[in-house]
Amino acid sequence: MIVLVTGVAGFIGAEVALRLLSRGDTVIGLDNLNDFYDPALKRARLARLQHPDFQFHPLDLVDAPALRSLFVEHRIQRVVHLAAQAGVRYSLENPEAYVQSNLVGFLNVLECCRQQAIEHLVYASSSSVYGANTRMPYSTRDAVDHPLSLYAASKKANELMAHSYSHLYRLPMTGLRFFTVYGPWGRPDMAMFRFTRAILAGEPLQVFNHGQHRRDFTYIDDIVEGVLRVLDHSAVADPAWSSVQPVPDASSAPWRVYNIGNHQPVPLLDYIQCIERSTGKKAQLQLMPMQPGDVPDTFADCQPLKADFGYEPQTPIAEGVERFVQWYRDYYQC
Repeated sequence: MIVLVTGVAGFIGAEVALRLLSRGDTVIGLDNLNDFYDPALKRARLARLQHPDFQFHPLDLVDAPALRSLFVEHRIQRVVHLAAQAGVRYSLENPEAYVQSNLVGFLNVLECCRQQAIEHLVYASSSSVYGANTRMPYSTRDAVDHPLSLYAASKKANELMAHSYSHLYRLPMTGLRFFTVYGPWGRPDMAMFRFTRAILAGEPLQVFNHGQHRRDFTYIDDIVEGVLRVLDHSAVADPAWSSVQPVPDASSAPWRVYNIGNHQPVPLLDYIQCIERSTGKKAQLQLMPMQPGDVPDTFADCQPLKADFGYEPQTPIAEGVERFVQWYRDYYQC
């Protein structure tokens, strides 16, 4: 297969590309290498992708002509779309970035998929779409109409945009709602990275919502396994779908949406204790109020993904945290 991976220098994108290459696929990767966080980390991830079947293109999704040329030149067959402006809190500071990357950029990807009649588009959604919902676990059968951040709204918009193209052009499209992905080579703005950095440096650790959060932390290897399983089975129309009583995660079009998480929410303070054990250092907690756009808890119902693809997370939180801390100390020599 010739697979396009957008956001290939990102945390999940680089790991997906590595797995695709290891099984013999050709990977075309693109990334704009922006400075939302340290570009040196992105370049270090790319350095791991040296392979005769890998090509990298420093390209921005908003450049529609360049994106079209890439699709045509490489005869793209499948797409794993992971490029996006990430971050809930940053969306309060720079909303325009989310419109350009997550809306305009995603539209350009959809247009290229339409023009080249790709076999399957798998794209990243987010647990953030559940917004003000409080019923746990989060189910894809629940409505997600009350986002609490522009980031969440942009991801919900991606699901709707994908459905319209799937309906109009019968293009197979699957959205995956990621739940708090962590692990080696992760993002510096995410909790695991920030907490580990602060604990090793002996600095106060800001813990929001006074430490009362629960998160469905999902190890990167489990995420990648799920992405590849979904990619290899193009979405199909649900013959049982009814326009009289429509369910929100399937369709008469070849379009589906799934949660992909660990299905085991962990209290944030327990998570911090795992980092303390792995680093051998005690955290200095600075308890803070809830931040705008945050939600108290996340908890993924992954039963549909298990039923359709045999998805089953394999990595306990303590093991995943230990692997991350080892990587962090090796990478930063600390």
